[in-house]
Amino acid sequence: MKLKVYTKDGSSFVEQDFENIPQFEGDKGLFALKETIVAYQANARQGNASTLDYGHVSGTCRKPFKQKGGGRSRHGTMKSPIHRGGAVVFGPQPRDWSKKINRKVKALAFSRALFDKCSDGLCVIEGFEAPELKTKSVAKVLGNIKPTGKILLIDDTFEDKFVLASRNIARVNFCESASLSAMELMQYDNIIVSRKGLDTVLARINKE
Repeated sequence: MKLKVYTKDGSSFVEQDFENIPQFEGDKGLFALKETIVAYQANARQGNASTLDYGHVSGTCRKPFKQKGGGRSRHGTMKSPIHRGGAVVFGPQPRDWSKKINRKVKALAFSRALFDKCSDGLCVIEGFEAPELKTKSVAKVLGNIKPTGKILLIDDTFEDKFVLASRNIARVNFCESASLSAMELMQYDNIIVSRKGLDTVLARINKE
Protein backbone atom coordinates (compact mmCIF):
# COMPACT_ATOMS: atom_id res chain seq x y z
CA MET A 1 0.00 0.00 0.00
CA LYS A 2 1.30 3.44 -0.93
CA LEU A 3 1.42 6.22 1.67
CA LYS A 4 2.52 9.83 1.52
CA VAL A 5 5.86 10.35 3.29
CA TYR A 6 6.45 14.00 4.22
CA THR A 7 9.69 15.75 4.99
CA LYS A 8 10.26 16.94 8.56
CA ASP A 9 9.04 20.44 7.70
CA GLY A 10 5.96 19.11 5.90
CA SER A 11 6.71 21.12 2.77
CA SER A 12 6.88 18.19 0.34
CA PHE A 13 6.15 14.48 0.12
CA VAL A 14 6.78 11.39 -1.93
CA GLU A 15 4.60 8.32 -2.24
CA GLN A 16 6.23 5.18 -0.92
CA ASP A 17 5.04 1.59 -0.95
CA PHE A 18 4.82 -0.15 2.46
CA GLU A 19 4.50 -3.90 1.94
CA ASN A 20 3.98 -4.89 5.58
CA ILE A 21 0.68 -3.04 6.00
CA PRO A 22 -2.07 -5.66 6.47
CA GLN A 23 -4.56 -6.06 3.62
CA PHE A 24 -8.27 -6.86 3.97
CA GLU A 25 -11.05 -7.58 1.53
CA GLY A 26 -14.71 -6.85 2.10
CA ASP A 27 -15.98 -6.90 5.69
CA LYS A 28 -13.26 -9.12 7.14
CA GLY A 29 -12.26 -7.91 10.59
CA LEU A 30 -15.05 -5.33 10.91
CA PHE A 31 -17.01 -7.36 13.48
CA ALA A 32 -13.84 -7.87 15.54
CA LEU A 33 -13.18 -4.12 15.34
CA LYS A 34 -16.71 -3.31 16.46
CA GLU A 35 -16.54 -5.73 19.41
CA THR A 36 -13.15 -4.36 20.45
CA ILE A 37 -14.35 -0.74 20.38
CA VAL A 38 -17.41 -1.66 22.44
CA ALA A 39 -15.15 -3.44 24.95
CA TYR A 40 -12.82 -0.43 25.26
CA GLN A 41 -15.79 1.86 25.89
CA ALA A 42 -17.38 -0.54 28.35
CA ASN A 43 -14.14 -0.99 30.28
CA ALA A 44 -13.89 2.79 30.64
CA ARG A 45 -17.22 2.95 32.48
CA GLN A 46 -17.01 3.30 36.25
CA GLY A 47 -20.27 1.51 36.95
CA ASN A 48 -20.76 3.24 40.31
CA ALA A 49 -24.13 4.92 39.60
CA SER A 50 -26.41 4.12 42.52
CA THR A 51 -29.96 5.02 43.50
CA LEU A 52 -32.07 4.17 46.54
CA ASP A 53 -34.72 1.59 45.80
CA TYR A 54 -37.67 0.80 48.06
CA GLY A 55 -35.64 -1.27 50.49
CA HIS A 56 -32.89 1.31 50.94
CA VAL A 57 -34.90 4.45 51.65
CA SER A 58 -34.80 5.38 55.33
CA GLY A 59 -38.00 6.29 57.13
CA THR A 60 -41.03 4.84 58.83
CA CYS A 61 -43.16 2.14 57.26
CA ARG A 62 -46.37 3.22 58.99
CA LYS A 63 -49.39 4.22 56.98
CA PRO A 64 -49.37 8.05 56.59
CA PHE A 65 -53.14 8.42 56.95
CA LYS A 66 -56.22 6.25 57.13
CA GLN A 67 -57.38 4.25 54.15
CA LYS A 68 -60.74 5.91 53.59
CA GLY A 69 -62.67 9.02 54.42
CA GLY A 70 -59.99 11.59 53.77
CA GLY A 71 -60.80 12.32 50.16
CA ARG A 72 -57.27 11.45 49.09
CA SER A 73 -55.78 8.52 47.24
CA ARG A 74 -54.70 5.52 49.28
CA HIS A 75 -51.07 5.19 50.42
CA GLY A 76 -49.33 2.59 52.52
CA THR A 77 -46.00 4.35 53.18
CA MET A 78 -44.15 7.59 52.50
CA LYS A 79 -41.37 5.56 50.89
CA SER A 80 -43.47 5.28 47.75
CA PRO A 81 -41.74 6.53 44.58
CA ILE A 82 -44.47 9.10 43.99
CA HIS A 83 -43.60 10.96 47.21
CA ARG A 84 -40.83 13.49 47.59
CA GLY A 85 -37.81 11.74 49.11
CA GLY A 86 -39.22 8.34 48.22
CA ALA A 87 -37.64 5.43 46.42
CA VAL A 88 -36.48 5.34 42.78
CA VAL A 89 -38.13 2.75 40.56
CA PHE A 90 -35.76 0.61 38.49
CA GLY A 91 -32.91 3.04 39.09
CA PRO A 92 -29.26 2.22 38.27
CA GLN A 93 -27.24 0.13 40.70
CA PRO A 94 -23.46 -0.43 40.89
CA ARG A 95 -22.35 -3.02 38.35
CA ASP A 96 -19.32 -4.21 36.44
CA TRP A 97 -19.51 -3.20 32.77
CA SER A 98 -16.16 -4.68 31.75
CA LYS A 99 -15.93 -6.95 28.73
CA LYS A 100 -13.21 -9.44 27.87
CA ILE A 101 -11.73 -9.52 24.39
CA ASN A 102 -9.52 -12.38 23.24
CA ARG A 103 -5.98 -11.51 22.21
CA LYS A 104 -6.45 -12.70 18.62
CA VAL A 105 -9.66 -10.72 18.20
CA LYS A 106 -7.95 -7.59 19.53
CA ALA A 107 -5.01 -8.13 17.16
CA LEU A 108 -7.38 -8.57 14.20
CA ALA A 109 -9.25 -5.41 15.14
CA PHE A 110 -5.99 -3.44 15.40
CA SER A 111 -4.88 -4.65 11.96
CA ARG A 112 -8.24 -3.76 10.41
CA ALA A 113 -8.22 -0.30 12.01
CA LEU A 114 -4.72 0.37 10.67
CA PHE A 115 -5.73 -0.81 7.20
CA ASP A 116 -8.78 1.47 7.19
CA LYS A 117 -6.76 4.49 8.30
CA CYS A 118 -4.05 3.84 5.73
CA SER A 119 -6.75 3.60 3.07
CA ASP A 120 -8.28 6.89 4.28
CA GLY A 121 -5.07 8.91 4.02
CA LEU A 122 -2.82 8.23 7.01
CA CYS A 123 0.35 10.29 6.56
CA VAL A 124 3.94 9.44 7.39
CA ILE A 125 6.55 12.00 8.38
CA GLU A 126 10.30 11.52 8.52
CA GLY A 127 10.35 12.67 12.13
CA PHE A 128 8.84 15.11 14.62
CA GLU A 129 11.17 17.97 15.45
CA ALA A 130 10.89 21.43 17.01
CA PRO A 131 14.37 22.98 16.74
CA GLU A 132 13.13 26.48 17.60
CA LEU A 133 10.92 25.35 20.50
CA LYS A 134 8.13 27.47 18.99
CA THR A 135 4.47 26.45 18.84
CA LYS A 136 4.09 28.51 15.68
CA SER A 137 6.70 26.46 13.81
CA VAL A 138 5.07 23.13 14.80
CA ALA A 139 1.62 24.44 13.85
CA LYS A 140 2.98 25.41 10.45
CA VAL A 141 4.37 21.91 9.83
CA LEU A 142 1.10 20.25 10.88
CA GLY A 143 -0.88 22.75 8.81
CA ASN A 144 1.09 21.79 5.73
CA ILE A 145 0.11 18.15 6.19
CA LYS A 146 -3.35 18.31 7.80
CA PRO A 147 -4.74 21.86 7.71
CA THR A 148 -8.01 21.16 9.57
CA GLY A 149 -9.47 18.78 12.14
CA LYS A 150 -8.08 16.98 15.17
CA ILE A 151 -4.76 15.21 14.68
CA LEU A 152 -3.24 12.18 16.37
CA LEU A 153 0.56 12.15 16.32
CA ILE A 154 2.25 8.76 16.68
CA ASP A 155 5.93 8.17 17.38
CA ASP A 156 8.18 5.77 19.28
CA THR A 157 9.06 8.45 21.81
CA PHE A 158 8.46 12.18 21.58
CA GLU A 159 11.24 14.61 22.35
CA ASP A 160 10.54 16.95 25.25
CA LYS A 161 11.13 19.97 23.02
CA PHE A 162 8.51 18.85 20.54
CA VAL A 163 5.92 18.14 23.25
CA LEU A 164 6.50 21.54 24.86
CA ALA A 165 6.18 23.28 21.51
CA SER A 166 2.98 21.50 20.43
CA ARG A 167 0.98 20.72 23.58
CA ASN A 168 -0.80 24.10 23.42
CA ILE A 169 -2.27 23.29 20.00
CA ALA A 170 -5.85 22.34 20.84
CA ARG A 171 -6.35 19.93 17.97
CA VAL A 172 -3.20 17.86 18.59
CA ASN A 173 -2.92 14.69 20.68
CA PHE A 174 0.02 12.34 21.19
CA CYS A 175 0.35 8.58 21.38
CA GLU A 176 3.39 6.35 21.52
CA SER A 177 3.39 3.51 19.01
CA ALA A 178 3.93 0.84 21.69
CA SER A 179 0.63 1.73 23.41
CA LEU A 180 -1.42 2.54 20.31
CA SER A 181 -4.82 0.79 20.21
CA ALA A 182 -7.63 0.31 17.71
CA MET A 183 -9.75 2.68 19.78
CA GLU A 184 -7.29 5.55 19.33
CA LEU A 185 -6.94 4.86 15.62
CA MET A 186 -10.70 5.05 15.09
CA GLN A 187 -11.14 8.21 17.18
CA TYR A 188 -9.21 10.42 14.76
CA ASP A 189 -9.77 11.20 11.10
CA ASN A 190 -6.32 12.77 10.75
CA ILE A 191 -3.30 10.70 11.77
CA ILE A 192 0.37 11.51 11.28
CA VAL A 193 2.91 8.85 12.20
CA SER A 194 6.67 9.04 12.11
CA ARG A 195 8.55 6.55 9.97
CA LYS A 196 10.08 5.01 13.08
CA GLY A 197 6.69 4.86 14.77
CA LEU A 198 5.11 3.12 11.77
CA ASP A 199 7.90 0.53 11.75
CA THR A 200 7.16 -0.21 15.42
CA VAL A 201 3.42 -0.53 14.76
CA LEU A 202 3.98 -2.89 11.83
CA ALA A 203 6.41 -4.93 13.93
CA ARG A 204 3.70 -5.28 16.59
CA ILE A 205 1.23 -6.58 13.99
CA ASN A 206 3.67 -9.08 12.51
CA LYS A 207 4.59 -10.30 15.98
CA GLU A 208 0.96 -10.83 16.98
